[in-house]
Amino acid sequence: MSARGHEPRPNRSWGTAPASGAPTRRPRRVAVARAEPLRGVLSQPPPKVTGEGASHNARGGRGPLPRNRHGLGRRTKAQTTPRPSIQAITFDVGGTLIEVWPSVGHVYAEVAARHGIKGLSARSLDRRFTVAWRAAIDFGHSRTDWAALVDATFRGLTDEPPSQTFFAELYARFAEPSAWRIYEDVIPALQALAARGLKLGVISNWDERLRPLLDQLKLGRYFEEIIVSREVGSCKPARGIFEHAVRKLRLPPEAVLHVGDSLAMDVRGALAAGLSALLLQRTAGAAKAGQIKSLRALC
Repeated sequence: MSARGHEPRPNRSWGTAPASGAPTRRPRRVAVARAEPLRGVLSQPPPKVTGEGASHNARGGRGPLPRNRHGLGRRTKAQTTPRPSIQAITFDVGGTLIEVWPSVGHVYAEVAARHGIKGLSARSLDRRFTVAWRAAIDFGHSRTDWAALVDATFRGLTDEPPSQTFFAELYARFAEPSAWRIYEDVIPALQALAARGLKLGVISNWDERLRPLLDQLKLGRYFEEIIVSREVGSCKPARGIFEHAVRKLRLPPEAVLHVGDSLAMDVRGALAAGLSALLLQRTAGAAKAGQIKSLRALC
């Protein structure tokens, strides 16, 4: 999970920004891989042509062959170097595969109550977390970063900062599978994609808790590679973490599709590194170009 540049949602993840108070400036439009039909993104069937060049297209070309000075067809470099098909799909984690349940504020209130700080509103803590998250600068997902964020969330509510009292328990609580919920479309999609022979991976802004958590949620077995920002020293949207992922997958970046719920962190980051990208938007409304409403759309 990451200090994302998108609208936060407090019920999504312990490291994902919460949902209220959307920024007033609209994000710039970027080109992304079209989601409709996604089968075309994965298989890339050649377009149909008729007349001159039809037989050339049937052999894998992309239209009529240009003529040389003798009137014979010749191939250009672009025509002899077809774009690689998608051979692997990588996923963000928080807000894409799993979400905090019931919400960050609920978990914060639950742990605080065990330390004598009772009666805190989960909704109020969600709002406080939103404010603290947006104020965080250069958030690197270290334990120290999280302690500072929790202290900011509880400022004025406790006599001592949580980093000096119950932060350790709170940090451990988010390593437990019971603090998370797997989205209902995740396992069917992963099973179907694996059955098609696609390599699957994770690219996530997270820490040392991620791998054990995915294993306990029985999700880790689906992924050939799990790339964690704290392990590789690079956070999304930096190119480094995506480039590390494609090296581990042993594929060119054009052969990898990344799917996540953040336009800034997932889509723009992946595109800058040469990957294809789709934005996952489970909210109501029709999917726009470059978006999917469910991971089932990948199947």
